[in-house]
Parts: sequence; C-alpha cells; structure tokens
Amino acid sequence: MLSTLHIENIAVVESADIAFDEGLNVLTGETGAGKSIVVDAIGAVLGARTSRGLVRTGASRASVTALFCDLSPQSLAALDALGLAPDEDGCLLIQREIAADGRGSCRVGGRPATAAILRSAAPYLIHIHGQHDSQQLLDDATHIRYLDAFARSEEARTAYREAYTAHQKTLREIAQLSLDDAEKTRRMDMLRYQIAQLERADLREGEDDELEARRRLLANAEHITQAVGEATEALYGEEDGGGAVAAVFQAARAVERAARYDEGLAAQAAELSDLAYRLEDAAREVMAVGDGLGYSQRELDEIQARLEVISRLSKRYGGTVADMLAYLEKCRAELDQMEYANDRIAHLETLAAKQYAAALSLAKTLSAVRTAAARELETRIRAELAYLDMPRARFEIRLTQPGEESPALAPDGIDHVTFYISVNAGEDPKPLSRVASGGELSRVMLALKNVLAEGDGVRTLVFDEVDTGISGRAAQKVARKLAQLSRGRQVLCVTHLTQIAAMADRQFLIEKAETAGRAYTKITPLDPEGRVRELARISAGEAAGEASFAAARELLAEAEAFKQTLSEFSH
Repeated sequence: MLSTLHIENIAVVESADIAFDEGLNVLTGETGAGKSIVVDAIGAVLGARTSRGLVRTGASRASVTALFCDLSPQSLAALDALGLAPDEDGCLLIQREIAADGRGSCRVGGRPATAAILRSAAPYLIHIHGQHDSQQLLDDATHIRYLDAFARSEEARTAYREAYTAHQKTLREIAQLSLDDAEKTRRMDMLRYQIAQLERADLREGEDDELEARRRLLANAEHITQAVGEATEALYGEEDGGGAVAAVFQAARAVERAARYDEGLAAQAAELSDLAYRLEDAAREVMAVGDGLGYSQRELDEIQARLEVISRLSKRYGGTVADMLAYLEKCRAELDQMEYANDRIAHLETLAAKQYAAALSLAKTLSAVRTAAARELETRIRAELAYLDMPRARFEIRLTQPGEESPALAPDGIDHVTFYISVNAGEDPKPLSRVASGGELSRVMLALKNVLAEGDGVRTLVFDEVDTGISGRAAQKVARKLAQLSRGRQVLCVTHLTQIAAMADRQFLIEKAETAGRAYTKITPLDPEGRVRELARISAGEAAGEASFAAARELLAEAEAFKQTLSEFSH
C-alpha cells in the first residue's frame, strides 16, 4: 500500500507530507483547494506524462516521493520481473523530479530509472480511477479491455496475438509484391537502370579510401621528394661522403678498436654497431620512398576522375563504396523477387491461408474464454449495481463477430464487446453509451473496479470524485461499497459527499490559503472534532451551526456502526 507521499512544489502545494493507512482514506475540501493535485502527484510518481506547467511558479523544480509497503506476493513477483526489488524491509521507494526547464529524473530504490519503467510498475502498485475514467465507458472500444481483465485471458490473448502478427506480416509481404502491372514495370525498369549504373562503375570495397590516400600522396609529391632528398643527403652525404650513416659506422669501428684495450667499452661498441646498421636500413627505406613515388600527372588525373565518379554515385546510392555495394545487392534481390513475384505470391497466399486458420482457431478459443467470463461478470455487476441503489438495472455483455462465416481478424481477436444496460423496469437493454447518466456511469465504473480488483494483488485503489452525479440514498450505498472495498485494502478517495467522508477511516482536509500574495495548499489529517466541523461545512457551508454539527456526529456514528459490521476481508 501507499504508506507516505511527499509532494514538493507541485502546482499550489509548496510542501506536504501525507501518511496514508490501510482502509478508507478520504480527502475533502473546498472546490479548487487542490484535492485532485494529490491524485495528480500520485500519477506523476508512477510515470504519468507531466509538463513543466506542473511546477509551482517561481520554483526551479518539483518532486514527488512515494513509499510503498506491505506489497502482495503477486505485486512483488511482477515487480521482480521488471527488475524492481524492494528494500530489505519490503518497502519500495519511488522518486520523481520535474524541472522547470522541462527535464526531470526518476529513481526507484535509490537507483536511476525512467518514466517508462515507472509506468510499467504502476499497475502492480496502484489502480487509479480518475474523474474522466467513467467517460471511457461511453467508448465501446474500451469494453473488451474490461472483459479481458476480468477473464484473466493473458495466455489465450498472447497465443492469438503471436499468430495474428505472423498472419499480418505475410499479408503485408503479399501487398508489397502485388503491384499493378504498370507500376511493377516502372519499378523493375528503375532497378535495372540502377543495377547497370553501379555494375558499370565496377566498384571495389575500400577503393575510395585507397584512391584518396594515393591522391593525397601524388598531390604532395613535390614536398615529399624535397624532404626525402634532404634526408638522404643528411644520411649519406654528398659524393665525397660525410653523411650520418658513414659517421656512425666510423664511430663504431673506433670504439671497437678501443675495446681491445678496455673491455668496459665492448657494450658501447656493440650498441654503436647495431645503431649504424639500423640507421643504414632506415636510410635505404627513405630512399625507396623517393624512388617509388613515381609521380605522374596522368595518374593523378585518372585518380581524380575516378573519385569524381564515386562521388556522383554516392549522392544517389550511399555515402561510401561499401554503402553503394550494399545498395546494389538490395536492388538485385528486389529485382529477383519481382521477377519471380507470382511464384512467391502463390506461396505466400497458401501460407496466409494456413496462418489465418491457425489464428482463427486461437481467436475462437479466446472468444470462448470471454463468453464464459462475460456471463460471470454480468452476474457480478448486477449484484454490485443492486447494492449501489440500482436494483432494477439489467446489465448485459454482448459479444458479436462481424462476418461470422469468415470473421475478420483484429489485434484483439474476432470479438466486438459492448456493454448494454437497462436501468428502468420494462425497458430493453441498450448500449451503455446511449442510456447511462453521469451518476449511473459512476456506479457502473465503481462496480467494475470493485470486481476487477479482486485477486489481482493490488492493494491500493484511488478514486478521484467517484461521487459524480449521485446523491441521497445512492451516495450512502456508494459510501458503504467503498468501505467494503477498503477492508483488507487501502482506498484513497477524493469526494464532496458527506456520506463518503463520514465512512472514512482516515480523513484529510485540503485547504487553500493566501500568504503575501501567493496561494498555498495545506493538507491536514483531521481528528474526530475536525471531522465533525468538516462534515458540517460540506453539508451546510458557511452557515454550519449546532444542528449541522449534531447531524455530522450522527452521520459519523452511523458510519462507525456500519463499519463494525464488516468482516476484515469482505468486499
């Protein structure tokens, strides 16, 4: 669960530390005080996309730190697979910093991480139901995602997706080969022209580097010849001798004579003799460079012309000779493929038919899994909605397969999943997107979240204003459902309703004040009397008096009595 949350310079929150606990944690406060900023901060520390606009005006950076403890075995196993092991005490510390210049950093357990890693870990730490999530139910395309989550269909979906991907790859290759005749002729003519041009050039790998080195040598032949001449003269002297080679040989012979009388000079004599021979070898090599230079203006012109040809080709086919040769092989392969395209297409079409049959079989297996899960989920959702003051609601999950004889394969299979609902007696169910009000959508989403949360190992659920569009008796039922949901779990809820606030095990007041012309948000855990005052404010506003306080105390007592009836792990 989320043990502590530290927020610094996020929007109007300069600095806040919140210690959450197991059970129902409720955040209340005036509209605009910053309640949803807490949810935004939790989202940010779990890798949600952020912008520099989140940083408090005047601050150079913002940061959020979250400490997660008492993680379930399922969550620990999933995190371990991501390489995110908790500390020795079983807790996982996540930090995220957002700089005012747009840069940022993330750390998990003190080690650098990326926002993508945080997003990968998030589903195993917290489930967040934001203010706009209910609206997603209006999009039929999302319904299959909820059904699959309940069906735990990962194995069947993975097997199908692999077969579907292979089939799509084959279809793409067929499409690439199935050009119309005119386009195919134009493409083949272009390939033949490019192949002929590159083959005429008779390129050899590495020749561009070799030619450039020779060109550089010939272009500087005069300087090289002059330098080699000076070196040769110094080493060999002029016609009458006197060069360095002769001088060192003369010195070696002189020391050798002296060594006959002084053995201590033997080593120096040998060293000088060796030096003389090595110097003579070096002198020969220098002379050979000069002799082999063979400067020819004709050769230089030919090299320049060859390099120009390579340069022109490189602008069309690649930067180096190696690149152009690789492109030549690619053109040959493509031309060969097109010349034998009909045979290849026939082979691929046979393969595609086999792949379609295999994928369709797996899609039907997946569909059977979904169908069975849909009937169970319908029953569960109906029970949840009845509890949430929608006793006459008829909830159905319909699976259709467009083109049933030869269903079209899609990334999620062959099923189109739509939630249907009827909220009034005597009315046939219609698509949820066409008949549900805001309050009904909120309760359907709460029912889904409650059912889907069972068994997934995630012990923290966040609801940001799940009370949208509900009041009175329905609000009381939602409050009780949240209390049930929080037994053995941790639920964080942002609300405007006294019924939900009264049911809290721990309540926080979000207040916004102004100091020296700056807005500041303060987050305060409330004691029992503080809760009474806050509930009275929610129900009566500034006019709250003794009657409001008495009503708040009664509401808290009723909530406490209800919570006493809950077993520790009932949902």
